[in-house]
Amino acid sequence: MNAADIMTHAVVSVDPDLPLAEVSKLMLGRGISAVCVVGREGKLVGIVSEGDLLRRAEIKTEKKRSWWLRLVAGDDELASDYVKCRGRKARDVMSGAQVTVSEEAPVGDIVAVLEQHKIKRVPVVRDGRVVGLVSRANLLRAFAAEAARELPDVSTDDRAVRKRLLEELENQPWWHGRKEEVVVADGIVHIWGTVHSDLERHAMSVAAENTPGVKAVRNYVTVSSPVTLYTS
Repeated sequence: MNAADIMTHAVVSVDPDLPLAEVSKLMLGRGISAVCVVGREGKLVGIVSEGDLLRRAEIKTEKKRSWWLRLVAGDDELASDYVKCRGRKARDVMSGAQVTVSEEAPVGDIVAVLEQHKIKRVPVVRDGRVVGLVSRANLLRAFAAEAARELPDVSTDDRAVRKRLLEELENQPWWHGRKEEVVVADGIVHIWGTVHSDLERHAMSVAAENTPGVKAVRNYVTVSSPVTLYTS
């Protein structure tokens, strides 16, 4: 899947000079958490989200810096704080539009962008114009749809099931077991061996549960903490 497959197409846009009172009413009335700020020729210039309206002088929640932080902060930074808390137009509080993705961006890349920039949504643009928006909710819906998808019919022969499971395990850097410790009988996976943590043990169960053709998992793996040698 890519951005075009999961994005919200009906993006609400506002003018940079729209008063914040109108912006907040629009967001509340539409039941949305952000609006795109669009300038000349329909070009994206920023986003106003709920987070941009949290620190406001009107409700006495403006950002307060300690005296020593005020000393190290530059004049531009302090001025920016002032505008963010007291500005009255969308352009005063909006976050920049430097972070965008294209319609062809894979879902994995979009998640990486959200994590890297610590944001909850990202505009989808074509030639500088907004054509959609991908939020965490869009990603959640994509996951729900894929998780509900029925697995394709595959061979349930025990040998084929075991082969698929071993191929998955052998591709994982955390697995250090032996092939003979994995047995499949009547679609039930039996796993033996020793690992260093409960997480490794659980990961083996998850790998088995996700293998097509598996009916149940019996995990007999024991956890043994690595021995630490002390020398005097």
